[in-house]
Amino acid sequence: MKTHLRIMTLSLSLATALAIAPPALAEKTVKVFILAGQSNMEGKAKNSLLEFQATDPKTKDFFAHLRKGDAWIVRDDVFIKYLDRKGGLTIGYGSPDSTGLELEFGTVMGNHFDEPVVLIKAAWGGHSLYKNFRPPSAGLPSEALLKAELEKSQDNIRKQNEKNKGKQAPLPTMEDIKAGYGTSYRNMMKEVKDTFDNYETLFPLLKGKQIELAGFVWFQGFNDMFGDQAPGEYAANMEHFIKDVRKDLKVPKLPFVIGALGQNGSKPANGTMETIQNAQLAMNEIPEFKGNVKTIRTDVLADKAAEALIEGWKNHFEEWKKVGSDHGYHYLGSAIWFTRIGHAMGGTMQDLMTGK
Repeated sequence: MKTHLRIMTLSLSLATALAIAPPALAEKTVKVFILAGQSNMEGKAKNSLLEFQATDPKTKDFFAHLRKGDAWIVRDDVFIKYLDRKGGLTIGYGSPDSTGLELEFGTVMGNHFDEPVVLIKAAWGGHSLYKNFRPPSAGLPSEALLKAELEKSQDNIRKQNEKNKGKQAPLPTMEDIKAGYGTSYRNMMKEVKDTFDNYETLFPLLKGKQIELAGFVWFQGFNDMFGDQAPGEYAANMEHFIKDVRKDLKVPKLPFVIGALGQNGSKPANGTMETIQNAQLAMNEIPEFKGNVKTIRTDVLADKAAEALIEGWKNHFEEWKKVGSDHGYHYLGSAIWFTRIGHAMGGTMQDLMTGK
């Protein structure tokens, strides 16, 4: 009950914060986009790889639009808040010393709009839609499933306590188990509210301007491949998520771009990866989402140069580090792959906003 009250209070306060600017203030409006998901939305392309490829004759043209002379552009018309980090958009707003799709997505949006753009990134590695991002209207799993989860969690703590001769950890309660559902959803909403409440302080150049929530980008799914329930529930949970976000933020037709799970790259997806991928693509077929929700494939954007060197990468590391910087589940840490995804998401968002 307390959780539902917190969500209701947050929704009401957000409704006030997200008031759309009147026509007279159109020239002073700031377009805001929420970027949410798990580790791949955090961004896993190492900055060192970006630095190399931006000067390598083979790839420098690909990144030229993001640079001025020998330096990365720091935009003064596109701003980003990612947890405790904020500033003009440039490289480095991913995981530590890394960059994600936000760089190219924000560049596409900044080039498209005359108005300034703000990106609010709410991403946490390893967080599922089934549990962490679980939307309020999806409700909790069945009592039987919750009981089984509680027993498993208590058993794990007992085993840890047996090994630990010092302070004993308390056993989790059913309330503890229930409270874990939707934590990332609620934290995402807090990030949005905090930015709307404090944007003039966070970004002084925006002082006196009105901000407007313009779109939502979702890049997540890997952790929902695991477990008995998560894969089969993904489509329903995704539909609930879209509707709840729109309801809580009071933007009924908020454009939604979804990046389908694509770590399979040039190979066909199978198993639960295919299940999640199909569930995400199914959002394109829901009648009320036509023209305002679009799932794009990310596997078709694969960096084939990185794919060619991932097998046995330790044996040819000097070659590998010129094309990739992470494991397959992080899209090989490919700066090219993440940039392509950001570009495709930006183009798709433009299409949704212009009615194409």
